[in-house]
Amino acid sequence: MLRIGWFCLMVLPALAGLTGGNGRVQPVSETRDPMLDRRLAMVSGQIESRGVRHEAVLEAMRTVPRHRFVPEGVRREAYQDGPLPIGHRQTISQPYIVALMTELLRPEKSMKVLEVGTGSGYQAAVLAECVGEVYTIEIVRELGIEAAGLLDSLGYENVHTRIGDGYDGWPEQAPFDGILVTAAPAKVPPPLKEQLVVGGRLVIPVGRGGQDLVVITRTEKGFVERIVTPVRFVPMTGKAEGKP
Repeated sequence: MLRIGWFCLMVLPALAGLTGGNGRVQPVSETRDPMLDRRLAMVSGQIESRGVRHEAVLEAMRTVPRHRFVPEGVRREAYQDGPLPIGHRQTISQPYIVALMTELLRPEKSMKVLEVGTGSGYQAAVLAECVGEVYTIEIVRELGIEAAGLLDSLGYENVHTRIGDGYDGWPEQAPFDGILVTAAPAKVPPPLKEQLVVGGRLVIPVGRGGQDLVVITRTEKGFVERIVTPVRFVPMTGKAEGKP
């Protein structure tokens, strides 16, 4: 839910549909996507050109129909280089930042990943193309319900949604191979670090006002933290604000 990023086939029979990057069957309507050319241009011009190289991430960005995750009034802008409003004072992240954060997780098909901040569902869909299972939590009830319905309609059976505060993660499903947070707390929530497997990575924007995108890796001895780049995300709400 980014406001501003600081860098800012084989055709199968019609009834069968096409198989996407995660093995799901895509509806035939998606095979004639009029936005495909814009999406491919987005990936080559905004993402590959800025250094994203993970092939599964690039393919996910080429595959997921970003315009389906934004309000109709701004769909013409869906493949431009910037965030867009999705209602409830939230945004869908800049495409480059989505790709960068996903790549920083080092995604593999065997992984189970937690996302904190479902928003429109776009980041969850990109993750679902790259990893085995995605668990995603949204604190804004209306957004969470809408995203769950859209992800289901697009066939993402490996995405599991929940309405609630993501500060405490999803203990019942922990540990996770990776955790990605799409809203910025002032400090890293300790429960998220503790829900990582050894070798797992937490990708999270941190700070109030000035923010940094941070990667935290769990090791056998503790945690290693690396700052990647300045960013500006919407603030993490709920417990992260000191609310009960």
